[in-house]
Amino acid sequence: MATPDGLFFTGSDIVDQLLQEALRAVRTHLGLEVAFISQFTAGRRVFLYVDSDSGFSPLRVGDGDPLEQSFCQRVVDGRLPPLICDARDHAEAMTLAVTTQLPVGAHLSVPISMDGKAFGTFCCFSRKGRTSLDGKDLALVRCYANFVSRIFAKISRERQKVLERHTRIREVLDGRLYRMVYQPIIRIDTGQITGHEALARFTAEPQRSPDKWFNQAAEVGLQDELELAVIRRALADLEQIPGGSYVSFNISPQTILGHPDLHVFDGHALGRIMLEVTEHASIDDYGVIADTLAQHRRRGLRLAVDDAGAGYASFRHILKLKPDVIKLDTTLVAEIDKDNGMRALAAAIVHFAEETGAKVVAEGIETEQELRALRALGITNGQGFLLGRPNPLASPAM
Repeated sequence: MATPDGLFFTGSDIVDQLLQEALRAVRTHLGLEVAFISQFTAGRRVFLYVDSDSGFSPLRVGDGDPLEQSFCQRVVDGRLPPLICDARDHAEAMTLAVTTQLPVGAHLSVPISMDGKAFGTFCCFSRKGRTSLDGKDLALVRCYANFVSRIFAKISRERQKVLERHTRIREVLDGRLYRMVYQPIIRIDTGQITGHEALARFTAEPQRSPDKWFNQAAEVGLQDELELAVIRRALADLEQIPGGSYVSFNISPQTILGHPDLHVFDGHALGRIMLEVTEHASIDDYGVIADTLAQHRRRGLRLAVDDAGAGYASFRHILKLKPDVIKLDTTLVAEIDKDNGMRALAAAIVHFAEETGAKVVAEGIETEQELRALRALGITNGQGFLLGRPNPLASPAM
């Protein structure tokens, strides 16, 4: 990636290893002492990757020198040929101090291009001349240089996409291009509203589902900032929601770990707040998450595990985090009235909740048949389009 000083580094261990092995393969095949990939930046040649014979290591990654005083620049502009069997026999090469100081004997150098411009070079050299080097050897170096060019071009394109995504999420954050809607959570036996789930709706382009915005924020390192911004926006509405009900907020384990003090909730009654852990992947250290939340739970904060039944990770969340509420995933609820396997799994979760003192909330209820099946399983709380759609607080539906 382009660092603040303008250098390009891949940031990928796999790619770094691949390029390092490519250098070594070429160098050892040609029987030369040093191979490197360089970048031209701000009038300098900087070494991005270096492979050297164990007995001669004159270059280090990150080092650099004036571009005009290098073989690389002269090869790129045509003053030197890409293949030199012995630099001391070439008049132009002898104008460079490095030719005699290092010294340089055999030398092969091929430009690495990006976006039609010389990015740097793929080079190999030795202190002694090698009269056996020929066009086939140069063709091999060209092949590897083209390979590196393609890798760098692909990385550059991917990074441009990341930059565009980062800019887009930054615009959402800075412009507060989101609003909040609230979906009621109902006691399905009485119809009483017990809580509301705060859900973000984004007004920025392109129009797409909220999960895609949050996923993209995670990709560019802005997940916690976006989650906390949305929570702050929802907390501004908390006093407008009837005091007998709670508000649940979606939050990822990464955001909890990054902000263990949860200062976002300062000044608000934790007894009216529930956090829904939304991560679908396994958590590396449940103990840290549990310890982080323990102090807040003692002050009334409730914890829910979202999407139970959607995958293995959600069950690990339930076992390790010991939530107050287990939310059945919509994929488990959909047509539960017609699927014996789904009913059996839901029944097992209900039994587990009874044994551990947790409550179960069924998500995504859309039909009367699903509602009846859930009642028959002993589930008393639910949400879904049948019971109430997500709406802003000003909506009569709230």
